[in-house]
Amino acid sequence: MTARPSPTTALPASGPAAPDRLRPRRSCLAVPGSNPRFLEKAQGLPADQVFLDLEDACAPLAKPEARHTIVKFLNEGDWSGKTRVVRVNDWTTEWTYRDVVTVVEGAGQNLDCLMLPKVQDAQQIVALDLLLTQIEKAMGFEVGRIGIEAQIENARGLTNVDAIAQASPRLETIVFGPADFMASINMKTLVVGEQPPGYPADAYHYILMKILMAARAHDLQAIDGPYLQIRNVDGFREVAGRAAALGFDGKWVLHPGQVEASNEIFSPSQEDYDHAELILDAYDYCTSEAGGKKGSAMLGDEMIDEASRKMALVVSGKGRAAGLKRTSSFEIPEA
Repeated sequence: MTARPSPTTALPASGPAAPDRLRPRRSCLAVPGSNPRFLEKAQGLPADQVFLDLEDACAPLAKPEARHTIVKFLNEGDWSGKTRVVRVNDWTTEWTYRDVVTVVEGAGQNLDCLMLPKVQDAQQIVALDLLLTQIEKAMGFEVGRIGIEAQIENARGLTNVDAIAQASPRLETIVFGPADFMASINMKTLVVGEQPPGYPADAYHYILMKILMAARAHDLQAIDGPYLQIRNVDGFREVAGRAAALGFDGKWVLHPGQVEASNEIFSPSQEDYDHAELILDAYDYCTSEAGGKKGSAMLGDEMIDEASRKMALVVSGKGRAAGLKRTSSFEIPEA
């Protein structure tokens, strides 16, 4: 069979440094940047991504010291196998530029992305890109390597999400921030992530789909926001399952008990992974010289074609990223 690139490498990388912009993000663990005990514990948890938070998880008086705590833990901690992200404060505050300068100058070589909260228009992403570029040049870092994650948290940000998604080649993800968003539109509930009482449908469907369409139109990942009832794992599974069913790549987790559930929900099942690999093998064979150069073929009772191959590539790529191993093999059909 011919070698097949996975979706994590098949798309052309963007940006001056051409980094991998499609990292595994099934579980994105939030950790207060001002809490050394939590920062230490987070290193041993099986989260795909850890973001060290300088925004809502840090009290205003704790933010200056938290910057230096984060630098220390990025430089001295063992974050093996994890995407390392720092969430800075948003551009409407007095803290943003100093967050970026202190963290990137101090630990830029051990940082994968910066997350910008409360993004409302494309120019806020452009401004962060320019500041990052200046720091990278001044420090002698590889220009363009550090990515950006954009968090959508109000109606204006959602309205502008398509422009935001194409604002910078550094952009890697669009993230839904439900708590601030619910407040910004006066949603009638105080339980973040749950459906508001009195509405019989899914109140988040439009929001999630708009974010997902903007992300996919520009080859970005889409990440769902947190579920704040941290001990209600069944509730987390239900909410995360809806986002995964739509096509989201992962979800924020706020507690160690949510990590494994998120990894499982945003990974394909073993059965689906095996089936996807069989589709790819069967399609490779049927389109080859030996297979008769056909555009479609039968795999058991299922007809497969180019569209089937594209769908299978997504599932197989996620399965390989999750570390799944095949338990079935393709057999060339008898003539």
